[in-house]
Formats: sequence, structure tokens, C-alpha cells
Amino acid sequence: MVEDQRLPLRSWRVRAYQVGRDVGQAGFKDEQQIIPLLLKLRRPTFFTRDLGFFDTKLCHARYGVVCLAVEPDEAASFVRRVLRHPSCDTQAKRLGRLMRVSQMGIRVFHLGGQEETIAWEG
Repeated sequence: MVEDQRLPLRSWRVRAYQVGRDVGQAGFKDEQQIIPLLLKLRRPTFFTRDLGFFDTKLCHARYGVVCLAVEPDEAASFVRRVLRHPSCDTQAKRLGRLMRVSQMGIRVFHLGGQEETIAWEG
């Protein structure tokens, strides 16, 4: 995540760790490196703008993946929107899910094959 997107998250008291900076090693970029890292962490939700991670085979009970299909300067605000949405506001609600977030809403794939679309509230 770009540094200017980390600052608003900190001001909103959202704990955010950047792969390659705060966890893992610099240069981690693809699923062969990041997924094993997620499995070592305790109940993580991985937010990324890399839509290559929007792959149903990546659904796993021990982590959640949120792909942000938004502009780079919108990433922090959409992370916050996801974390505040009633369908995603706890770790338990995000684990085992693969989500694609856009201006239109949230497309969710659940572990086990169920799929749903969630609209933004308000």
C-alpha cells in the first residue's frame, strides 16, 4: 500500500501491515509467496489492488482476501468501508471469503462455493 494510503488508516485506528515492509520480506508479490505468509499469521485479512488474487482457489478458512478494484488514492477509504460494513465488520465474517470490492459493491465468494453480491449501504 502506498504510504499516503497508510496514514488515513492509522488516523482511523485501523491496524494495517504492509507485506514486504511490516510482515514478510521485501519483494513478496505473488500468491506463491504471499499465501504461505498469510497461513502463518493469525486470522489475517489481506487487502490488495492486485486483481490476480481474485481467484476462488485462494479461498481458505484461515484468512480472507479482499481485492480492491478502485483507484490507488481510494484504497484506504474502501478498506475502511469494508471493515465497517455489517457483512464484513469482524474477522470471523471475513475469514474463508474472497471479495472483490468496487464502487458498485462487494462480490463475495465463500469457502465451499457460495457466491453473493453485497450492496453498499447508505
